[in-house]
Amino acid sequence: METSKKEALVAAGINCDAALERFMGSEAMLNRFLKKFLADENYGKLTEAAESGAAGDMLAASHTLKGICGNLAFETLFDLFTRQVQTLRDGDTQAAVDMMPEISEEYGKVTEAIRANCE
Repeated sequence: METSKKEALVAAGINCDAALERFMGSEAMLNRFLKKFLADENYGKLTEAAESGAAGDMLAASHTLKGICGNLAFETLFDLFTRQVQTLRDGDTQAAVDMMPEISEEYGKVTEAIRANCE
């Protein structure tokens, strides 16, 4: 992987080495899945659910994003979604909603890095 591309993705919270390992070293396959992440609708579902206070919908979207981020080695987002899922399971919807600004900021970093380096 080109050094500048890797540095940009790492700076956004993506563990490129772990992600490449999961994709058997195939940068092309990793790029394909990173681009698919940009088209995933769960972040939009999460923000809508957070705005309406729909805890069940928030849990479903956050849990899905947690899995995707874990598989793609988006370490910071994975940690945030892990905490949010647990908060929702603990029944504290407001605390989960309160996490959205931090999640949105990290989500923006990741999507911006992917757009700038993988398309």
